[in-house]
Amino acid sequence: MSQSETTVSNQTNPPVWKGSKAEIKISRFIMDADLDPEIKEALQNSDQILAVEMIKKLLDKQNNTPVNIAVTGESGSGKSSFVNAFRGLDNRDEGAAPTGCVETTREVTEYPHPNYPNVTLWDLPGIGTTKFPADKYLEHVGLEKFDFFIIVSATRFRENDVKLAQEIQKMGKRFYFVRSKIDSDLQNEERSQREFDREKTLIKIRENCIQGLQKEGFESPQVFLVSSFQLHEFDFSLLQETLERELPEHKRKALLFAMPIVNLRVIEKKKTAFMSQIKYYAAASAAGATVLVPGLSLAVDAGILVATITQYVFGFGLDVSTMKKLAARSGVPYDDLVKVVHSHLSAKQITEDLVLKVLASLAGTTALLAIEEGTRFIPLVGIPLAMGLSSFTTYRALQFFLNELAEDAERVFKRVTSE
Repeated sequence: MSQSETTVSNQTNPPVWKGSKAEIKISRFIMDADLDPEIKEALQNSDQILAVEMIKKLLDKQNNTPVNIAVTGESGSGKSSFVNAFRGLDNRDEGAAPTGCVETTREVTEYPHPNYPNVTLWDLPGIGTTKFPADKYLEHVGLEKFDFFIIVSATRFRENDVKLAQEIQKMGKRFYFVRSKIDSDLQNEERSQREFDREKTLIKIRENCIQGLQKEGFESPQVFLVSSFQLHEFDFSLLQETLERELPEHKRKALLFAMPIVNLRVIEKKKTAFMSQIKYYAAASAAGATVLVPGLSLAVDAGILVATITQYVFGFGLDVSTMKKLAARSGVPYDDLVKVVHSHLSAKQITEDLVLKVLASLAGTTALLAIEEGTRFIPLVGIPLAMGLSSFTTYRALQFFLNELAEDAERVFKRVTSE
C-alpha cells in the first residue's frame, strides 16, 4: 500500500457499526471532504438532487472545457503529422489529417481528439499558398477562436511565419515555434558526417532557428524541437509543460486529460488530476444512498464507477483502440502490451458487470455494500449511515482502480520505450 493510500485509509476507515457514533463518524467522512461550499451545504440540507446537479455541472466544466489549438506553417512543414501525433493517431489511421509532400490542407479543418472531443486541433492551410496569400491569411482562418497557436517549420522559420507570430502577438494570444522532422534531420546528419554528435547537432539546429527569429525582431524566441513519430524524445515534453503552465487554469485539466503520454510525469499529473475529482464522485454516491428503493444505491454507484473508470482508461491510453495504435506506432506487438498490464480493467470495454465483478474481489467491499443496503431502512440513523458507507465505498474503490490503472500505464510506457 502506498503512503497516499495509507493516509486516506487511516483518516477515513470508520467502524462499520457502532450505533449513533458510527452515524456521526461515517457522515463526517462526507462533510470533512474538501468540497465546494455550496455542494457541501446542499448535502447538509439533505437537498440531494441539487447536490448531484451541482456536482455534475462542476465535473462537466472540468472535463469538457473546450480547448482549440491552431497548427499552422508553410506547406510541407509537417503540420498534419503533428496534429495526428498530438491526437494519438498514425498518419494512416482512420480520422487522421491527410499528409503528403504537397500541400494537402486546403481549408481550415478541425480534428477533435478521438477520446476527448472538447480538445480540437485545427489544421490550417499553409501560409503563403496561392489560395491563402500571407496578407489575407489572418482574415481567412479567423484567429479569435483559438486558444493558442503552434507554428511549425521543417527548416528555418521564414518571413511568413514571423508575420503570423507578430499578428498573434498583437491580439494577446500565445504562440509556439515548433521545429519539426528532427528525427529525419539527425538521420541525414549521421549519414553525412564522419564523427556524428547527436547533442551538438540538436544545439546547432536550435540555434539556427533562434538566430533566424532574432533577425526578424524576436528578442528571446523559444523553439521546440519535435519529431511527430517520436514524441517521447526531444522537446515535446517541454512543449507540453509550457502549454500546461501558460493556459488559463480552467483549461489546463481538459488539455492534460487529452495529452499523449510522453513520459512518466504525464502519468503522475493525470493521476493527480483524476484523484482530485474522486471526492465529488463519492459525494454523488452518498446522495444516491438517500433514496429508499432496494438496490438503487448500488445501481447509482455502479453507474458512477463505470463512467469514472472509463475516463481513467482513456486518459491513460489503456483502451483497446489506443493500445493497438500504440503497438502499431512503436513496433511492440499488442499482445506484449497486454501482457504487462495487471488490472482487470485495462484493455477491456468497461461495463457494469465487469466493474461489479472486480469490485466484489476487493476485500471488505461486498460486506460494506450489503451493510449500506440494510442500514438505509433503519429509522433516524439509517440514511446518514448509508450515505457515509456509500461515499466511503465509492471513494475507496475509485482510489484503488486509479492507482492500479496508473501503474499499468507506467508499465506500458516502459515497455514501449524500453526504460
